[in-house]
Amino acid sequence: MASSPSALSLTETSSLLALSLACFAIITNTFHGDGAPLVASLAFSGIAFAGSYSMIRWLGPAFMKAGLKGKDLSKVHKKEIPETMGAVCAVVYLLVITIFIPFPFYKDIVAATSGGGNRDVVMETIEHVQTGRFLHRFPHSKLASYLSAILTIQSISILGIGDDLFDIRWRHKFFIPGIASIPLLIVYFVDFGVTHIVVPIPLRPYLGDLLQLGFLYYVYMFAIAIFCPNSINILAGINGIEVSQSLVIAFLLVVNDCYYLLAPYPHPATDSHLFSLYMLLPFIGVSLALLVHNWYPSKVFVGDTYCYFAGMVFAVVGILGHFSKTLLLLFIPQIFNFVYSAPQLFRLVPCPRHRMPRFNARTALMESSVTEWQHPPKKPIAMLLKLLHRLHLLRVTENEEGTIIESSNFTMLNLWLVWFGPKREDRLAIEILVMQVLVGLAGLFIRHNFALLLFESDNVGV
Repeated sequence: MASSPSALSLTETSSLLALSLACFAIITNTFHGDGAPLVASLAFSGIAFAGSYSMIRWLGPAFMKAGLKGKDLSKVHKKEIPETMGAVCAVVYLLVITIFIPFPFYKDIVAATSGGGNRDVVMETIEHVQTGRFLHRFPHSKLASYLSAILTIQSISILGIGDDLFDIRWRHKFFIPGIASIPLLIVYFVDFGVTHIVVPIPLRPYLGDLLQLGFLYYVYMFAIAIFCPNSINILAGINGIEVSQSLVIAFLLVVNDCYYLLAPYPHPATDSHLFSLYMLLPFIGVSLALLVHNWYPSKVFVGDTYCYFAGMVFAVVGILGHFSKTLLLLFIPQIFNFVYSAPQLFRLVPCPRHRMPRFNARTALMESSVTEWQHPPKKPIAMLLKLLHRLHLLRVTENEEGTIIESSNFTMLNLWLVWFGPKREDRLAIEILVMQVLVGLAGLFIRHNFALLLFESDNVGV
């Protein structure tokens, strides 16, 4: 039976304190060497985990007193637990990533102040200037990328908290992530501004080597900023699924980043993938802390804030890291879920307030939830529903006259239960995550093995 968070035990306190002290010790010794910022980012991720884990425990009762609580409907004993705990993780993440900003720019700051810091760095810069091999300029565009990323994630977190507090309707909140992405798009326009795409070899006789999209490229990035947060929010309804799917995507992105950083030659995209790692590692830290409390049986609910926050982190690294199309390969399950959910999202089919799988108290298993048709569907819709039923993409129930009276809800979780039958809640989550991992790995395999065949280069900004 799920229980709400309580005070930290002595063992937990000791472990978290030891982790924090070890990470602080690492951070104080990471101002030297080319790999120092990455090591510092790993250490900050440990602090982010410890901070989120502790604050979730400490603030859980306070959130419940403030009315931020809900019942876990998929349990025999429907006990109230804290909601909106994803906001805690978002705040910790923003604090950590803000404090981290000086680390990637340490050498640039020292060189710019010429003598106000590490003498070795200053002498190295002077030597490069004297030999004509290097003229130092502070990377303002890179700093602008960090600041715009933080501003965008901060904006979406505030808007997500507003959604959790006021329960904004889906049709009203759909464009919220797009509004939050405006700082991101402005910085992209000012500092990068590339709006062309590389055309695959078979299409070059017709379209040329590069296709200029202009304004449409910003519409595409705006759409990504809207899709990523909403897609995670839609694939929800069982304990741990929002956080765990986000962690799978984050770890796969880290694998993709390491592919470039560990290449046997300096890759042109190195800086972009370092930026991606700097943004993802603390996110993994706060998400792991939340998953400990949100996994079955859940002690907290993450709220819409976490879904917005997580999705926007991915949109930020995909857009500013210049690999948005690679990002979409890792979102294939979410893309399928969105397309599959579209009939209900756009009210072509009746859409209940909650579409989560139904908990059968007698068997303690999750079953596919259904929508009851108050009025018979129109003939074209009825024919389509029956076709989906025959293709095992839906389950419909008809009365004696052959009229549809109920149909399973259009979500991937319900479809999975239609395919494979009732399951325990944690088993369902694990199977969905295994599928997400396999599809993501297949996407990365396709990306890195077929890019050379289609584009004659592995560095095509995808």
